[in-house]
Amino acid sequence: MYLLFVVMCLSHHTFSRGATTNATIALPGCPSKCGSLTVPYPFGIGSGSGCSIGPWFDITCNTSFNPPKAFLPADIFTYKGNLSIDRVEVVDISDEHVRVKNAVAFKCYDQTGNVTSFKPTGITAANSYFTFSQLNNLIAVGCDDYAVISPVAGIEYKNFTVGCVSICSGVQDVPVGSCSGIGCCTTSLPKGLTTYLANVYTIYDHMDVWSFDKCGYTFVGEHSAFTFSGASDFTDPNFVDRIVDTVPVVLNWVVGSKSCDEYKYTSDYYCQNNSVCVDFESGNGGYRCTCKDGYQGNPYLSPGCHDIDECADPNKNPCNGTCTNLPGSYKCSCPRGYEGDGRKDGKGCTARNSSSSYVLKLSLGMGFGFISLLMGIGWLYFSHQRRKIIKMREKFFLKNGGMLLKQQLDSNAGGGVNHSTKIFTTEELERATENFSNDMILGRGGYGTVYKGILPNGNIVAIKKSRVMDESQIEQFINEVVILTQINHRNVVKLLGCCLETEVPLLVYECVSNGTLFHHIHTNGGMAWLSWDNRLRIAIESAGALAYLHSAASKPIIHRDVKSANILLDDNLVTKISDFGASRLIPLDKEQVTTLVQGTLGYLDPEYFHTSQLTDKSDVYSFGVVLLELLTGKKPLCMERSQVERNLTTYFLNALRTGTLFQILDPRVIREGSFEQLQEIASLVKRCLDIHGFNRPTMKEVAMELERLRRFTRQPWVDQQGSQVGLVQMNEGETSDLYGDSINPYMDSIELSSHYTSDQVVLLYAANEPR
Repeated sequence: MYLLFVVMCLSHHTFSRGATTNATIALPGCPSKCGSLTVPYPFGIGSGSGCSIGPWFDITCNTSFNPPKAFLPADIFTYKGNLSIDRVEVVDISDEHVRVKNAVAFKCYDQTGNVTSFKPTGITAANSYFTFSQLNNLIAVGCDDYAVISPVAGIEYKNFTVGCVSICSGVQDVPVGSCSGIGCCTTSLPKGLTTYLANVYTIYDHMDVWSFDKCGYTFVGEHSAFTFSGASDFTDPNFVDRIVDTVPVVLNWVVGSKSCDEYKYTSDYYCQNNSVCVDFESGNGGYRCTCKDGYQGNPYLSPGCHDIDECADPNKNPCNGTCTNLPGSYKCSCPRGYEGDGRKDGKGCTARNSSSSYVLKLSLGMGFGFISLLMGIGWLYFSHQRRKIIKMREKFFLKNGGMLLKQQLDSNAGGGVNHSTKIFTTEELERATENFSNDMILGRGGYGTVYKGILPNGNIVAIKKSRVMDESQIEQFINEVVILTQINHRNVVKLLGCCLETEVPLLVYECVSNGTLFHHIHTNGGMAWLSWDNRLRIAIESAGALAYLHSAASKPIIHRDVKSANILLDDNLVTKISDFGASRLIPLDKEQVTTLVQGTLGYLDPEYFHTSQLTDKSDVYSFGVVLLELLTGKKPLCMERSQVERNLTTYFLNALRTGTLFQILDPRVIREGSFEQLQEIASLVKRCLDIHGFNRPTMKEVAMELERLRRFTRQPWVDQQGSQVGLVQMNEGETSDLYGDSINPYMDSIELSSHYTSDQVVLLYAANEPR
């Protein structure tokens, strides 16, 4: 692979506050320029020349170019693997960042889908004092492409995978200037990143879009410097050169690897007089020096920053009278015979009037006028405040979709809407949550924060405070209110009311405070009560609630985010389905709707992902994954497990095929469940996870089948002599019946590197729309 490094300098960045003179840029006797680039200390020109603070800051100036070019030290910015390293050219150094030239990863195809040219990219700045700035984004350009970056094994120890998807069906669909996932996509990088590998992948080898888009591109660079030019970028032969020349990669730089306090009284503390030390916020350690207010210069060079003489230029100083320079500041005063603050932006200087009668009259007039004015202002103030509060609440009501909610409720009148839903005031909810104290937070979700509240009647409620929303989020909020007002089921969280008078809307639910099913399954503290009977009961109650949403509600409701984290348990361990922020109402005359793909990693229906056609069978697939969690006690997706076991769905289907099902089940499930029950429920899960939605059962059929399985007579796992029988190995016929023909034909069509499995990529697409 090749080294990816981005950048170009759009403007010269001053090293510290104020102008920096030539004498304070570099160490005495050291050059401060390489071509047009200014190299300030702690950086220095020349390897081992002593002109920098250390080897990480040595700048190599190559004079064979005209003008000369500057490079970062190659022995530090190097990946010691199968990566071909280009020299990292520096184009700008500021007091916080280093900007370097960019490279672009690309892959081009012929009309039959064969690769004609290919270049991946990557970089490591490990073991140095540089990290990637949050000013950078991962950007992909193309109509049949997705980009992925990941850490380099053994160098970057963060556990992450970042990517985005860019697709379009025709050249007319591609917007100019918008990097929104149609022809161009972008996503942010993890904070404190020092190393990554980047590549560009395709979905269908560009065969469907080859007539207007033959290549896919990806790069990391300063987000604000890139402008997507639309479809013209696909055919621009100079696209790569344009990115290299106009879009920079921005690196944070720091001194050392510890905080200011740890260095303050050591020889490694470089902040000089009249400067302050600032800790770096990324969590990787290190610090920077900066001049105090009113000072300028290089804070790393003795004697430090020097005072700015604000009074030196009469045309630019801020005083209207006499300006007196002070260390780090200045003072304005008026000449004799004048009064005022002397500042140009203040009252300035005015001549004094010596007449005592004028002063007396002025004082009396001002006194009586002040009393009258005070009385009038008091009355106007309280009237204005009262009107202001009323108008603000009306403004928030409209902003938060109050009229839309009213129309939705009126249009659903007679359709099962709960008309007892209460409209709470802001004051009521502030008192209930101790003014939304952090101590009252129950949890944070994809669309907001949930607080515990205590109403005046003693009832405990859960109050969901949504994030600041744009128009799409307002519709999402109103969608959840309308859905919840139509639901009346003991296993679905009940909506008690809402408040639209605040800047962000609020929903008030019954409080279900015994945690989530995900927490109880995947933490040791929650496993004690999770017997096989309790797991089966939870599955039956959850399936019944989803079946009610699909078929018994006034309008069919598809949850669209079924997962164990959205299944709550009350104090009696009764199941409650929650979080309807992503749900959709389905018109009675339709069986499916087309939506933007949305879901959670590990639970997303692959058919829905590929077609964007949402049906009730999408919930069935997700519920099948929840059943797997109950059976195995394993998370749906865990990057810490081996490649074979990483995705639970694939792992389960492989176990069915190889006859090793009982080796992946939870030991308690095997001890307490009957052999017939486990065989039947494995068959049910396999049907729920069928890649084709029409082959899956309905949620009503799933609920009925689970209820039937609960009545099975338990068969002990012991032989006639009472000795324990080992794990059961199904015979070939049984596993063939359970497994079926194929795990996932969609996954076979996606081109993958050796670092990513097909199921990881499918899940990655689902993450493209944030929750």
